[in-house]
Amino acid sequence: MKITWLGHSGFRIEAAGQVLLIDPWLSGNPMFPEDRRAEAVSGATHVLLTHGHGDHAADAVAIAREVGIPVVGIYDLVAWWQESEKIDGIGFNKGGTVRLGDIAVTMVNAVHSSSVSGPAGPVYTGGEAGYMISAEGRTVYVSGDTDVTADMKIWADLHRPDIGILCAGGHFTMDMARAAYAAREFFDFTTVIPCHYRTFPLLEQSARALVDGLPGVNVQEPEVLTPMEF
Repeated sequence: MKITWLGHSGFRIEAAGQVLLIDPWLSGNPMFPEDRRAEAVSGATHVLLTHGHGDHAADAVAIAREVGIPVVGIYDLVAWWQESEKIDGIGFNKGGTVRLGDIAVTMVNAVHSSSVSGPAGPVYTGGEAGYMISAEGRTVYVSGDTDVTADMKIWADLHRPDIGILCAGGHFTMDMARAAYAAREFFDFTTVIPCHYRTFPLLEQSARALVDGLPGVNVQEPEVLTPMEF
């Protein structure tokens, strides 16, 4: 399994012959070098979205058209885009599992919000979510944008993820200390990868509190477009 950070909350996960682009916000992302867009989307088989906010979903339709792949995510948003944007999609909902080739993806709850801008204000785009992604004997928990929730104990019991990709920038999501608490109290990760940080001055710039809060866990601070192999 290969995991590559695309900046902010975007990731490229290569496993079991599939390439998932998770929340691939590339255009206008201060952390992503736009001249390397082709490299980021090359070979992609699916776009997987946690929610509708622009810093996660703004490039989803364009990438789906460009590469000719489906958008996978919460039913409301995907169905809307299938109708309005004429793209392929796989819509499902929390607690559901879909198979993307030999990868099993289960949608789990997150605590945040989800909308896009419309002419009369925000347009609701279905609930926010996280994912359990299982392939090649590994399970990755992608938290999406969320705070700590007691639900995490249930998902740990059901899925036993060994890799956690956790939002940790604060202000809009849990911060490094809260992400460390969640990982320590509910999960048994061997590796934790922070995200949704460093992008803007408003967000946390260092993962030190996460590292300090998880002794014995490999807290791997990602570098944009530098693959991590597991």
